[in-house]
Amino acid sequence: MIDLHCHILPGIDDGAKDIEDSIEMAKHASSQGIRTIVATPHHRNGKYTNEKKDIEEKVSFLNKILIDKQIPVTILPGQESRIFGEMVEEYKNGKVLTLNNTHKYLFVEFPSSQVPRYTEQLLFNLQSEGLTPIIVHPERNSRIMEEPDILYNLVNKGALTQVTASSLTGHFGKKIQKFSNKLIECNLTHFVASDAHNVTNRGFLMDQAFDAVEQEFGIDMVYLFQENAEAVIEAKMCFKEPPEKIKRKKILGIF
Repeated sequence: MIDLHCHILPGIDDGAKDIEDSIEMAKHASSQGIRTIVATPHHRNGKYTNEKKDIEEKVSFLNKILIDKQIPVTILPGQESRIFGEMVEEYKNGKVLTLNNTHKYLFVEFPSSQVPRYTEQLLFNLQSEGLTPIIVHPERNSRIMEEPDILYNLVNKGALTQVTASSLTGHFGKKIQKFSNKLIECNLTHFVASDAHNVTNRGFLMDQAFDAVEQEFGIDMVYLFQENAEAVIEAKMCFKEPPEKIKRKKILGIF
């Protein structure tokens, strides 16, 4: 199994505090059948700045430790960039890192309660550079939950999205769990990843999430998510169905 989104690198964001935490996280991942983890530390989110070169060095260091400890997990370089106006320029300048450094797929994070007005233009500009933006955890964005057509529009114009395993298992609450299932139902998401930060309150839960997906949508949907994750790290084309709009149920006949 491949986990595309994880804060396993030690001491550089709000994930693993030190190398001992990183090792513990790798052990937990291995116990769930995860063999490959893309390390995606926060970048330009107002608190942390982690540029490509520094991430690659940390990944190399952690892989050596895991080999030494005989933990069968391989770490690949990645980055979770908060959306900002100069993303294209920073990518060209070697500061923004694509997933597994393949110059194909790029994580884009929105603020938790809004979608900036320049988002559509920026995602278009990224695609003009040959990049495919992957919007991370849209199910936890309050603006998207209120106006899901925003996400439909972005996906319809070429963006992909990634739902968090913990959202599907209900660890962020029933409302987010239900919305996550709606995204899957309407072909508005293309990957499931852990966004793990530790082994306590923000763990992997990938096995539980895929069990939930299988129960709700069948085993073929599980295979689709897993094959898409593999396609990302190999810079291949991901499978996607045409997106559909989420129909909001009438409440008391008001809308």
